[in-house]
Amino acid sequence: MSNYYVNTHAQANGDHEVHKDGCVWMPHENYKKYLGDFLNCFEAVQAAKKIFAQSNGCYYCSRECNTG
Repeated sequence: MSNYYVNTHAQANGDHEVHKDGCVWMPHENYKKYLGDFLNCFEAVQAAKKIFAQSNGCYYCSRECNTG
């Protein structure tokens, strides 16, 4: 299991990226919200979508959940 966070600042395309703890692209403390401890990024993205409907996995740390 890993800790996941969502970027509270949307990307240019409107996505709020979900990051796994330790990601080199983790947003600054002021721009991240803790989602919880999950088995995989799919669960984390679903949790993020309850906060930000347009959420997506980070290309670098949650690539299998990144939809482009």
